[in-house]
Amino acid sequence: SLLDLILRSWKLSLIDWSPLVNQDRNVAGKMSQNGTTDRILTLDSMNPSIKKVEYAVRGPIVTRAVEMEKELKQGVKKPFTEVIKANIGDAHAMGQKPITFLRQVSALCAYPELLNDNKFPEDAKQKAVRVLQACGGQSIGSYSASQGIEIIRQDVAKYIEKRDGGIPSSADDIYLSTGASDSIVTMLKLLVAGEGACRTGVLIPIPQYPLYSAALAELRAVQVNYFLDEENCWALDIKELRRSLEEARKHCNPKVLCIINPGNPTGQVQSRKCIEDVIRFAAEEKLFLMADEVYQDNVYAKGCAFHSFKKVLFEMGPKYSDVVELASFHSTSKGFMGECGFRGGYMEVVNMDLAVKAQLTKLVSVRLCPPVTGQVVLDVVVNPPQPGDPSYKQFVAEKQVVLGDLAEKARLTEEILNQAPGIRCNPVQGAMYSFPRIHIPERAVRLAKEEGQAPDMFFCMKLLEETGICVVPGSGFGQREGTHHFRMLQPRLLNK
Repeated sequence: SLLDLILRSWKLSLIDWSPLVNQDRNVAGKMSQNGTTDRILTLDSMNPSIKKVEYAVRGPIVTRAVEMEKELKQGVKKPFTEVIKANIGDAHAMGQKPITFLRQVSALCAYPELLNDNKFPEDAKQKAVRVLQACGGQSIGSYSASQGIEIIRQDVAKYIEKRDGGIPSSADDIYLSTGASDSIVTMLKLLVAGEGACRTGVLIPIPQYPLYSAALAELRAVQVNYFLDEENCWALDIKELRRSLEEARKHCNPKVLCIINPGNPTGQVQSRKCIEDVIRFAAEEKLFLMADEVYQDNVYAKGCAFHSFKKVLFEMGPKYSDVVELASFHSTSKGFMGECGFRGGYMEVVNMDLAVKAQLTKLVSVRLCPPVTGQVVLDVVVNPPQPGDPSYKQFVAEKQVVLGDLAEKARLTEEILNQAPGIRCNPVQGAMYSFPRIHIPERAVRLAKEEGQAPDMFFCMKLLEETGICVVPGSGFGQREGTHHFRMLQPRLLNK
């Protein structure tokens, strides 16, 4: 399996780190070559905030992985036959099969002539017709409303109500988006303001998903780090939140608290008590809550369960549910769906000032509308086949197979990585990744520093060169000083 390859590579890496050094020098030399002609747009004249943006999951490791794929096609001999990209949460690229019903409805919407084909089940046709009738010209090639197709937003609201045990949800509070990332950045745009010591500070977990640090750099917001407790399975500690907040108030105006649950890259699932504590903290400190819940279907560990921030907020009563401002996010890219390329997602806002909400609607209208193809897939996710429908049994069976495979991969990831000397992996409670800690020999640390690289970047590049496995260094997500990690998508089981 992929995990076995990593284990073997790790043992090799303990022997000799030097071959990569000369290669890195060659790569760096090529990257340093720039044109000398006069141009209007240069590194000196461009937006300086963009130069601060980093996105580790598509960084230099991936650039090299793409180069190696081309080399393999050209016949270059390597100690492996393919490059395995475990750097990003792209489930289908790692072998996960699409859910049949999702693709059937998408195909019918994209090519309505298929409605006459008896190979498609009637419930898929009915769902496609319902969506098409809500589109301009009955075509998904038309623009939708900026907030998203109304009937799909209504379906999202019903899905949230069912998920949260009947707590009301309104389609007016739902904003469909290009995956979850689009709406997360949009919300940050609304929240960031001020200059100097009054500039908005945003609390984010460390390790974090690099979307947050990248967006904050672009918006010139102040990134405020709070560390998750690695020794306690990456738990969130309110004392650490308070320490981070008090320190930040010395130099900025922290007013946003971002939570990722289940965690990315760390895979922890927050307990209900932890969520209650976070909500109390946000209320006491007057913080806007952003709850990234895109992995809510991905919970594996015994004793763990997903609790939405909205559900817990309202069950805590009006003292909190009437005052705490919350934006929560979900996506079709993860879960059992894994439909990353369709770019479907939604945001729900709670307790948002009506005047600000009008500004939010105006802001999303600038990009006209989210992809209608993504909206179609989202509608199937939130309004799937029901008992008695022709597609119900197959849909449920395929969903269970995917989630069962992910749970097994999570178990194997922890088990096999912990067999490697110098690697320690916490239990993967949820989401789709592991974030193991690695002990890197002092000689390798010195070599990495000589090359101006983080030691875990040095390790990940060596892993790629020797095995073809592409993972992301922990330094791209943030980690405590003196520790080293890498993030890996739960691998496909190559021996199956």
